[in-house]
Amino acid sequence: MPAENVPLIEADGRVLAEPVRAALDAPRRAVSAMDGYALRDADAAIGATLRVIGESFAGGALPPPLGAGECVRIFTGAALPDGADRVIMQENCTADAGAMTIAREYGPGWHVRAAGSDFRAGDLLLPAGRLLDPGAIVTLAGADRDSALVHAAPRVALIATGDELTAPGTARDNPLTIPESVSFGVAALARQHGARIAARLRGTDDLAALTALAGQALEQADVVIVTGGASVGERDFAKPMFAAHGLELLFPKVAIKPGKPVWLGRASGRWVLGLPGNPTSAMVTARLFLAPLLAALQGRDPAAVLNWQDHPLSAPLPATGDRETFWRARGLADGLEPVRNQDSGAQATLAAAQWLIRRAADSPALDAGQPVSALRIWP
Repeated sequence: MPAENVPLIEADGRVLAEPVRAALDAPRRAVSAMDGYALRDADAAIGATLRVIGESFAGGALPPPLGAGECVRIFTGAALPDGADRVIMQENCTADAGAMTIAREYGPGWHVRAAGSDFRAGDLLLPAGRLLDPGAIVTLAGADRDSALVHAAPRVALIATGDELTAPGTARDNPLTIPESVSFGVAALARQHGARIAARLRGTDDLAALTALAGQALEQADVVIVTGGASVGERDFAKPMFAAHGLELLFPKVAIKPGKPVWLGRASGRWVLGLPGNPTSAMVTARLFLAPLLAALQGRDPAAVLNWQDHPLSAPLPATGDRETFWRARGLADGLEPVRNQDSGAQATLAAAQWLIRRAADSPALDAGQPVSALRIWP
């Protein structure tokens, strides 16, 4: 995606299109890490009394330089006076009539943040391709940047197909229909991965009408997602509806369970991703294929959103068949527990599952306690 400059307050969740270097040192000069007294370490000793010659506040004027036997009252974040190299916490001191006495043990910390100890001007702080999460936003602001050059958010259009589908809230009125749920979940996942939803469309199983919808979606989006109609029935038009728009099919299906009908192509210069119509299949394949596609479009390494980790099982897992299988599971204190309903059309278990367990084709059954490779379903 092309780059655009956005204000810092709008940069969270975006991906940097250029590296970020510090515009200044941090701290800009030595500052105190505690409230207390700044002094020369050579004058520090339990029972020593020093003359207080000034105060130093964060953002205030620089305090006077120190001589032998002198100190400055100082507060967290305030500049150290020239000559000082130690701060003693106020809890370890007593003060009276312009003098400070070190009353208690004060070590071992010196409680000083040295100039440039966080970073120096010109230091590389964030590389291009970095997702701007809350920690990176702090770093960006600390580098004295009020904006960020980021990749544009991919525009996503969703087309739900199927005569049986109707808008949620209306299906109860017609026993021949079901609520269209998949596009809402896929849209939410796409937004979590940095996309902007440009259109949500729904079409009946009519090729001419679907072809027109496909053209409308391709004009509005960088990625078009069509759900359903990916099998081989007489009214499965997910691929044919893009034929008039020059569909170049990159792969027609994948040997996985659930989600075998998932496919990917290009049409009119746009990406087209076909997801199964069954809710669980659609959400699993969206996590496995849409999330890394959106990452790549925004300049990230797709592997960054496919972070497989090893976890123990908290319950047995059956053997797999002739397809690579992704089991939905809950995360418990002692490991991952596969949810009971693994049907590709299940919806309720999507709310209970947090992990996808990945198992190769023809894998044997596993007992509780054995390790598996798993991926967080939702960020």
